[in-house]
Amino acid sequence: MTDKPRVRFAPSPTGYLHVGGARTALFNWLFARQTGGSFVLRIEDTDRDRSSDEMTAAILEGMQWLGLDWDEGPYHQADGFDRHRADVDRLLEKGAAYRCFCSADELQARREAAEVATGPGSYRYDRRCAQLTGEESTSRATAEPFSVRFLVPEGETQWNDVVHGETRFRNEEIDDFIILRTDGTPIYNLAVVSDDIEMKITHVIRGDDHLSNTPRQLMLYQALGAPEPRFIHVPMILGADGRRLSKRHGATAVGEYRNLGILPQALVNFLALLGWNPGDDQEVMLPSELITRFSLERINKKSAVFDPEKLEWMNGQHIQMMSAHEIVRLIAPTLVAQGLLSDADAHARADWLASIVNLLKPRSRTIDALAEQARIFLVPQVEFDQAAVDKHWKDSEKIGSRLRIVRSALRDADVWEPAEIEQLLRATAEREAIPFGQIVHPLRLALTGSLASPGIDQVVWLLGREVVDDRVESAITYVQHGRSTENANG
Repeated sequence: MTDKPRVRFAPSPTGYLHVGGARTALFNWLFARQTGGSFVLRIEDTDRDRSSDEMTAAILEGMQWLGLDWDEGPYHQADGFDRHRADVDRLLEKGAAYRCFCSADELQARREAAEVATGPGSYRYDRRCAQLTGEESTSRATAEPFSVRFLVPEGETQWNDVVHGETRFRNEEIDDFIILRTDGTPIYNLAVVSDDIEMKITHVIRGDDHLSNTPRQLMLYQALGAPEPRFIHVPMILGADGRRLSKRHGATAVGEYRNLGILPQALVNFLALLGWNPGDDQEVMLPSELITRFSLERINKKSAVFDPEKLEWMNGQHIQMMSAHEIVRLIAPTLVAQGLLSDADAHARADWLASIVNLLKPRSRTIDALAEQARIFLVPQVEFDQAAVDKHWKDSEKIGSRLRIVRSALRDADVWEPAEIEQLLRATAEREAIPFGQIVHPLRLALTGSLASPGIDQVVWLLGREVVDDRVESAITYVQHGRSTENANG
């Protein structure tokens, strides 16, 4: 073993990077970064029929977006084929494995007969091929297809799992498992052990759905005469219904959360707390703090529940922690794509956009939601929410009059700053003997099309004199004639 830890993330390129795999990658990355160790990325692509370059690229992109940089790789398991075969040959030579000439049809027939006689799950391979002499096995191998089985020793296999503690399996409950298929390709358990030995992996951090693989892999380490790594099996991630997280619970691929406006640092923070805790009540942490505080010993045994609402809340907390200009850089492409800004405008008006972002940050849980709220400051005209119109613009004559009063007051404003705008609106309401809310609600609806917005003084200030005047004028026309803004402007 090496002095410093060496860990690996070894995804199969048969699908996108899902949150379970991302959490496993994150725990490995945090441990490596905290200890000064190495984080190795290995693509386990020996399943040639299901693996694809597209999925490999998607996995790498997902990790890069999350900021989980690797120190070595990406290696490809398929490139180790010759070494895998050599390890199988070593096991055959020392009698730790044997060739099996039983066909799939023969094995299936025996399994069915055993289950009829003694019940489901009772079948164990009878080791008939293990009884062949070396000469007979070698001779038949020249003419017959064969797989290679590992000869499971008697006794039990145990290890001290960092999460689960002392863990034991009775070897008699483990069938002589295949390590090489009839087509000459290695089975997962053999390939992963061979690769981990070659890469000098010291700690295997993975989901506890791999617990049943561990005794088989430990037997292979021992038979190959290699030092065993520490095993750390982390809890499964479940949906709110207590079932394993899947598509029925909503988005599960990392890329989907990116498209939903979730920040990478927020998803990293959220995933870190699925199965691990820092020992206190702190929940919101940046990656640098997670590195400092992470420890294998604080990984829980109990399965973690994925709560989308909690993720959105945490995302909102991270939005609050970002500078407005950082967020502008994130939302500007969306606004440009929607035709609300040009690239040149996004650059020239960056400070103005940052002011809008600062206004909207407390109200936003996702970047997409923030970009949607920012639209109201950029659209050429607003669409009025009908429910709000029915509630606050019932008396068209009275509303038209109040909007004209407000328009006149704003046109005469000497200073266009939030504090002065609010003072002007309050003074106008007092002078006209109108409750302040009955000034604000119609104005807010006129400017934003709804009754939900940040402070009216901030909205007026950021929209600017010309836009405010145009929108109030359009609202007056709408109220008086009952026509849409589009028709009124036409």
